[in-house]
Amino acid sequence: MDFLEKLKKKAADNKKRIVLPEGVEERTLRAADVILEEGFADIILIGNPDEIADESRRHVLKNISKATIVDPKNHEKKEAYTDLLHDIRKHKGMSREQAAELVENPLYLSVLMIKNGDADGEVAGADNATGDVLRPAFQIVKTEPGISVVSGAFIMALKDKEFGEDGIIVFADGAVHPNPTTEELAEIAVSTGQTTRKILGIEPRVAMLSFSTKGSAKHEMVDKVVNATKLAKEKDPDLKIDGELQVDAAIIPEIASKKAPDSQIAGHANVFIFPTLETGNIAYKLVQRLAHAEAIGPVLQGMAAPINDLSRGCSVSDIVGLVAITANQAIG
Repeated sequence: MDFLEKLKKKAADNKKRIVLPEGVEERTLRAADVILEEGFADIILIGNPDEIADESRRHVLKNISKATIVDPKNHEKKEAYTDLLHDIRKHKGMSREQAAELVENPLYLSVLMIKNGDADGEVAGADNATGDVLRPAFQIVKTEPGISVVSGAFIMALKDKEFGEDGIIVFADGAVHPNPTTEELAEIAVSTGQTTRKILGIEPRVAMLSFSTKGSAKHEMVDKVVNATKLAKEKDPDLKIDGELQVDAAIIPEIASKKAPDSQIAGHANVFIFPTLETGNIAYKLVQRLAHAEAIGPVLQGMAAPINDLSRGCSVSDIVGLVAITANQAIG
């Protein structure tokens, strides 16, 4: 059983309500059909009920009737959600009329459902830009206490089982924060360790990556990684973490023994923390394409509730996988 099947089984045993705000989008509907057939999450689709029914018939989807369908323009909690949004955003100058208009936006409605306890998590982005998906989340759900930065982790499933944890390595940040400060990089490391424990059930061994290993190069970018490593240890004393490490020293025991002989992480890392978004994003796409690895994510970390963003080029299987991850995040 691969790790995704394990996640589905855990989700099925602890079924959560996942809202899909792009309820009439074809890939989303096809993914919902698969999820409902496999039974590992309860699905809430936001969209015009007639359109959803028409699309379901057109694509011969047999399980959509099991979903809860919410019409964003006409549902019983519309006034309550309008009041909730107005209360949250009135200090920013939002009028009740503006709140009433935004409540009809499926991306706002889905987050309000989570805030109100009517859903446990959200997956969106098949038909919307990342900024549009995240804006309501930042405004309404916000970040976890003690966390100031949201980041995106990718679960990389390699065909070569030699690396990471039986071929699983978690990359962060590959999706959200362009140039984290020392403090933010430390938070990303801690959040990614928590993601690895919670979702994958793996004890994280975190490598803070750089172009230097243990002082082999001197630069302010190296200093940031070194200082972030120290700060992450202070934030989570139980986290197994080391840096700065070059990527070969992080995963190849023979190289680690030469470059970082005293490290307990070097040569055996299963979590990679990249110093900038550009390095993380480039690396995950290179590994995905050149190593034919499966890249699941980004899994958003640091939000006060499970809200995850898809690439607009996502496949049906990408949506199914991210819903399984979101359901596991919601288990607690």
